[in-house]
Amino acid sequence: MTEHTDSNQEQVTSPWSIISLISGIANFVGFPFWGAIIALITGYVAKSEIRKNHGRVGGEGLANTGLILGWIGIGLGFLTLCFVILMFLGVVGGIAFCGPLSGLINSIR
Repeated sequence: MTEHTDSNQEQVTSPWSIISLISGIANFVGFPFWGAIIALITGYVAKSEIRKNHGRVGGEGLANTGLILGWIGIGLGFLTLCFVILMFLGVVGGIAFCGPLSGLINSIR
């Protein structure tokens, strides 16, 4: 038995997709990392809900945008973490001129 939607039935936007988009934007406005995590979780929940309801629930574009913003936020967070670690080790900014471990690194050379 196949399900089909009634042409008179109005499509409802998934609240999860709206939360995903808002969280994805919030990741860049004031909630770094946590906004991205929430955007990813709610985005995948929204896509699952949309897929299971066979056209009765919409908002896939909002969920996709939230997912994209979430993954960009995770990527930028990872790059920032790498930069902070390298800066702490004194590698960034030349030949180990700064950072608490610069004496150790310079003594190795």
